[in-house]
Amino acid sequence: MKRMRIWFWCLCLSACVFISCASGPENPVMLGQLPRIYPDYVGVTIPVGIAPLNFNLVDSTFSRMDVVVRGSKGGELHVQGGYADFDVDDWHQLTHQNKGGHLTVTVCAEKDGQWQQYKDFRISVSPYAFDEWGLTYRRIAPGYETYSHMGLYQRDLSTFDEYAIIENTQVPGMCVNCHSSHQTDPHKFVFHVRGDHGATMFQIDGQREWLKAKNDLLGGSMVYPYWHPTGQYCAFSTNQTRQGFHITHYPSIRHGEQDGGGRIEVFDLSSDVFVYNPSTHEILTDSLLQTKDWSENSPVFSPDGKTLYYMTCRQQSYPEHFQDEKYNLCKIAFDPATGTFGEKVDTIFDAVKMGKSLTWPRPSYDGRYLLFTLLDYGYFSIWHNESDQWLLDLQSGKARPLTEINSRQADSYHNWSVNSRWIVFTSRRDDGYYSRLYLSCIDDQGRFSKPFMLPQRNPWEYYSESIYSYNTPDFTKSKVDFDAYSAGREISSDKRVETKVK
Repeated sequence: MKRMRIWFWCLCLSACVFISCASGPENPVMLGQLPRIYPDYVGVTIPVGIAPLNFNLVDSTFSRMDVVVRGSKGGELHVQGGYADFDVDDWHQLTHQNKGGHLTVTVCAEKDGQWQQYKDFRISVSPYAFDEWGLTYRRIAPGYETYSHMGLYQRDLSTFDEYAIIENTQVPGMCVNCHSSHQTDPHKFVFHVRGDHGATMFQIDGQREWLKAKNDLLGGSMVYPYWHPTGQYCAFSTNQTRQGFHITHYPSIRHGEQDGGGRIEVFDLSSDVFVYNPSTHEILTDSLLQTKDWSENSPVFSPDGKTLYYMTCRQQSYPEHFQDEKYNLCKIAFDPATGTFGEKVDTIFDAVKMGKSLTWPRPSYDGRYLLFTLLDYGYFSIWHNESDQWLLDLQSGKARPLTEINSRQADSYHNWSVNSRWIVFTSRRDDGYYSRLYLSCIDDQGRFSKPFMLPQRNPWEYYSESIYSYNTPDFTKSKVDFDAYSAGREISSDKRVETKVK
């Protein structure tokens, strides 16, 4: 009986606490301004089922927050504490209920015992959902000479859960990069390993092969992979990459003004493009894609598989003429039935005429657009503050800068969701030093929504304590099933499959 009374009073106390929190602030002072929150989620567009958009107040002098989120089609959330921390299941239910509508967010903050209420802001809930489970990406400390702790990771987009695919702790001195899956399906997955045990890894339906990193007939390793839509082929470039350093910050030009620039330059002594057939271990080459005076790079297939896009620049004398390394976007026909290329190369975007350089071409899976990055020179846009995202309409042939998503810092690596409604890209707009992941939705008119940073449980704590940059992000339909322990032993064994040039 005594135990029952104790439980009764505990339940009553819990109910009182809940009612107290749910009631919200009384008589708050009304402010005529929007709240300054981190990350900036004011006016963004999100998909249903995304992880909760938890946020902090930038002004740390407030003791606690009170946040109410109301759906235009119904539903409400109410949280109170040091930051806006929404329950995952409740957030999912609210976004599903308001698909195609919007959420109105009311923020109050308490300081010295007085509550203040900011102007409400909206978050739109897109009618276009993700068809993917999550994201894959590389996380790496921004060092230059050693790899430190880094690896390939995957993140569940509906929660805050992150999983390592493979880390360089498996093999000392190893660097993993250049990963790609077949149209976001990780049942066909590839990545490259640099270091003493270099290799290119193919995992197809759970079966792994480690290819010899270099072929005597190629100029370098197999890097920058992109799968053919049939999954029968994978395009690569082979690059002899070098990096150099400026003694002082080298300025770049952005919107008519000089910015701080950077210290590092990355360039290729040579590069060529080819296509690989995993079932035969054959490398398909063509003289038009392996020219002496030009550097071909970063190939990608069109969604119908009949065109190979790539970027190319006239070979320069490096490092003296690094500023003259400027790439255009080209294309060549490809016949998947015979594995042969067309007889001519067409330039479809002339960045050199603009005094610029193009990098990271990525066509949307519906064949409508091609996304690329434009910068002053070179192709490692992550080191260039002036790098911006551009969109090429493949139907009209017109291209435009994506002013609605670009920033004054480096906006770089990007990829499309398989339904061609969302992109993920990296940007240094947060603090100018670290590349973070951002998501944006494209509408029927080809306009992108305001980008939002990848949500974290406690954003301020997570990002302020993180010493890693994100790069080469992509969507993934399902969790990548990869045995990192066995893979580490296989890498160290140096057992490799030989490739042959057809």
